[in-house]
Amino acid sequence: MRFVLPLFLCAFGAFAQPELPPGSQNKPERLETFRDLGFGLFIHWSVDSQTGVVISHSLAGADEAYTDRFYNDLPKTFNPRKFYPQDWAALAKLAGIRYVVFTAKHHSGFAMWHTKTTDFGILQTPFKRDITKEVLDAFSAQGIRPGLYFSPDDFWWLRKNKIDIQRNIPAVQPRNNPGLMALDLAQMRELMTKYGPIDYVFLDGEPHQLRELAWQLQPNTVVTRGAMQTPELYVPGVPIEGAWEACFTMGTAWQYQPQNESYKSGGRVIDILVETRAKGGNLLLNVGPKPDGELPIEQEERLRELALWMQVNQESIYGVRPWVITNEQNIWFTKAKNEDTLYAIVKQDTPWVRGQWRDFVLKSVAATPATKVTILGQNGRVLEYRPEVNPTPTFRQEPDGLHIRAMFTHRLQDNSKWPNPIVIKITNARPAFIPPRLETGGSRWTGTTATLTGKLTDMGKAAQLEVGFDYRSIVGLDASDRSIPWQAGPARTMTATGEFTLPVTGLNPNGIYEFRAWVKHPLLTIYGAERRIEKQ
Repeated sequence: MRFVLPLFLCAFGAFAQPELPPGSQNKPERLETFRDLGFGLFIHWSVDSQTGVVISHSLAGADEAYTDRFYNDLPKTFNPRKFYPQDWAALAKLAGIRYVVFTAKHHSGFAMWHTKTTDFGILQTPFKRDITKEVLDAFSAQGIRPGLYFSPDDFWWLRKNKIDIQRNIPAVQPRNNPGLMALDLAQMRELMTKYGPIDYVFLDGEPHQLRELAWQLQPNTVVTRGAMQTPELYVPGVPIEGAWEACFTMGTAWQYQPQNESYKSGGRVIDILVETRAKGGNLLLNVGPKPDGELPIEQEERLRELALWMQVNQESIYGVRPWVITNEQNIWFTKAKNEDTLYAIVKQDTPWVRGQWRDFVLKSVAATPATKVTILGQNGRVLEYRPEVNPTPTFRQEPDGLHIRAMFTHRLQDNSKWPNPIVIKITNARPAFIPPRLETGGSRWTGTTATLTGKLTDMGKAAQLEVGFDYRSIVGLDASDRSIPWQAGPARTMTATGEFTLPVTGLNPNGIYEFRAWVKHPLLTIYGAERRIEKQ
């Protein structure tokens, strides 16, 4: 997939995802703690990891022969002799992970815990051990908060009841199948009563009755998917109000895939973490263990690269909230929650050579008499082997912004070519920039043409601004996936606030599209919330 990496204002409205059911019982103080943690580990692992197939979904539309082999043969050979979750947990701790979410049951219906509710689970394998318990115990021992993924969909139940295996249609939903609803509730009751405190519950399907049962059994649990926005494989173009969580794979697959896989670089994973935190969200980063119980070396390598970066820069990730803007070009911002401390996270589009001075102008930042500027991980006094050099950062406030001169001195790798972001810490900072504001409005779609509406509500002291729209097809994508890139739409210039309406032509009359408004300021481009283009 291709990423959209926009610049935008953190005060904008929430990203438009499917409407959440009302009545969340997530406690505000627990949500605040969740936001402070910032970084979680997702673990996708099930019986079909043995063949490296997409987890569960290969059963949708499969013939009887494939389905029979899946359900009857795979449990007989699932025996992860190298399963040692203490190693996973120790590595996660090192990488700065603060909570874990383990797949107790994915859509196939395979139970990764000792359950009395189904005969398709770990007890029907040669391994037999309670994998869910061992994972939660190992991570809890490292101080990592425990969480569970649970799918209300259950393809095993559908097959036994002679219902075609598929998702996201009313005929297969638990609310329309009392037997499936009873199974899910019994399984949720087991998971929420047998394994001690469960901090987080991720319900990958309709949360009807299940989230209420989770809150009833454990009032302090936080339901993530099912009670908050959880965009999958993308970072939203505008911040989402309150707690939210972006879910990402390291490669293209959620479960272990030994072939036809392409991994993101460690640097790209760090960038995703930075961008998510700059936009106020948590990152839930996925690993998919091999069927023998070990993590693939590619995933271990990326966690270790994260570990080094977090050892230096974790202060800019934990307990932070968005700044007045998320970024200025390749410099992304986070702000300490209860302090006027700002972190300018410099992505290295061009290498910052160790021992080299760099000059920055931060247009959204103003210094105060108490401001100090440092580089995380550096004492500002020593450049190794160069005692004649004084590497202390300097700064001055000018009308166009805060000017910073800093040197990268930290020798983090043998070749001194550190490719990942470097963080400038600015204490007692205040905003210096008033950004323009806009809203994505409504739409009217007839035939191949849609009329899109936006509203510019603040010019940000600019005399004139260019405004316009982007749009993209979302055909074939589920509610959380946005892997199709944006297309540039029409634009115009405005000299005053107010509504603007522009047409988009050439749409497929049978397609499904969403759009967003944008405004280009001399400093940055700001995006409004994404919305569905509505047919008349």
